[in-house]
Amino acid sequence: MADSDEVARPQVSNRDLNEVHDRLVSWLAGRLPDGADPQVSELSIPATNGMSSETLLFDATWTEGGEARSERCVVRMRPSLEAKPVFPTYDLDKQYRVMTLVGERCGVPVPKLLWNEPDEAPLGAPFFVMGRAEGAAPPDVMPYTIDSWLLKADPADRRRLQEASVAIVAEIHGIEATAEEIAFLQLEQPGESALRRHLNDLKAFYEWGIEGRRVPLLDRAFAWLEDNFPEDPGADVISWGDARIGNILYVDFAPTAVLDWEMAAVGPRELDLAWMVFIHDFFQDIATRYGGLPGIPDLLRREDVYAQYERLTGHTPANTNYFEVYSAVRHGVVMARIAHRQEFFGERAMPENLDETVLHRALIEKMLEGTYWESLAASAESAAPAGTTDTPDAAEAAQ
Repeated sequence: MADSDEVARPQVSNRDLNEVHDRLVSWLAGRLPDGADPQVSELSIPATNGMSSETLLFDATWTEGGEARSERCVVRMRPSLEAKPVFPTYDLDKQYRVMTLVGERCGVPVPKLLWNEPDEAPLGAPFFVMGRAEGAAPPDVMPYTIDSWLLKADPADRRRLQEASVAIVAEIHGIEATAEEIAFLQLEQPGESALRRHLNDLKAFYEWGIEGRRVPLLDRAFAWLEDNFPEDPGADVISWGDARIGNILYVDFAPTAVLDWEMAAVGPRELDLAWMVFIHDFFQDIATRYGGLPGIPDLLRREDVYAQYERLTGHTPANTNYFEVYSAVRHGVVMARIAHRQEFFGERAMPENLDETVLHRALIEKMLEGTYWESLAASAESAAPAGTTDTPDAAEAAQ
């Protein structure tokens, strides 16, 4: 498979959008007051981000109380079960509930929530509708480290975006809620701690997603996670789950909406922090390894992210190497599953060496060898721009 194929966007749906459109109009008419006469524009699919829940964009107009109303809308729905979904379950109601909680309890901007439909009868799958927020996210396709408005931005503006994004994670983690209020975010897998339940959940996802075709590299990585499981995983908070800049909309480098809550759960703070820095490493690796480009090496450096988080919260990130390996493995499991989906849609043939289904396999290899962090430190030192060095304890926060 060519390198360009490896980073191409896979197909995400096999639905008839014309049929979905007509059923959506009918459903909306039942939700609105009599005589609303809703009109819905042609449905479209976001071009640059999103691979889990199906996301559709549309504009809606209707009459209510004698006045014309309009809304730019986003519908999030469970993928068709016949289309090799990425994840085994899709709890849209959970996503709606956690976004409601976050919107009520802190200042993190979430999209305007309009309607929640847990019944699969209207569209063939549960879904919810939210308002479309203004702004743009750093794209996944093509990766923002290769070509994007963020790549072309002034370093000072990128720094503002980074600091605002880390502050979002800190604010989510600072939400105060009772155990009863967040019980719906507890993972169902067994385990004596939230992190153990996360690891067991990831193992179950892996076993389901590979359909009996094991990935040797991921098997070895799971063994590493077991052998190095932290004695003290740390206190639990509300975890966004998919904490990355590609899930945030920005206007003038300031966040306007935080998206994609399907992986929200209860767990250690480092789940989100390590995910944020690793996913940037992943896109940075695509730029340098596959594109021969410099990427954005001074963005989301772990020492900067961890040090800022400590300044904001007073919590020193711990066991960060472990959580970064966990992030890499979790992303590898997702990529292995996406490979099965691509095979299903006829977009690729499954390679003889199943390690090749993991695009960042070289990064995981370095992690298992213990050389990953040394190479990152050397790259960060050579790429650090003048005037952006963090506090002296930044390196310690990254250990």
